[in-house]
Amino acid sequence: MRYLTARKRAEFRGSAHHGTEHHWSMMVSAVGLALLVPVWLYVFGSALGGTREEVLATFARPFPAIVTGLLLVVGMRHFAMGATTMIEDYTRGTMRKMLIIGVIALSWAIAATGLFALVRIAL
Repeated sequence: MRYLTARKRAEFRGSAHHGTEHHWSMMVSAVGLALLVPVWLYVFGSALGGTREEVLATFARPFPAIVTGLLLVVGMRHFAMGATTMIEDYTRGTMRKMLIIGVIALSWAIAATGLFALVRIAL
């Protein structure tokens, strides 16, 4: 019979010591998105329905381009952190590592593609 105390059973299963940092990162990105999304929706809505040249001219200006770029980077970073948390909660082992790498790579690929297209429009 094994005599394990509650402390022995709980050792090495507790806090990973980065929960507060992760929580603050998510909160800061969420507040950033809460401020950026309405501004971007206004910019996008004003360009909606115009001709291709008008839309390109709208997003070639500095303010709409910067807001769109910030929305892409902050949004994809927030997505990566949230998806990583979900994966950490529900998967284990090698599959966990592969999924985390895949989600982070996907989020940066989407942000990079969007920024590349934005730079091409602006120039």
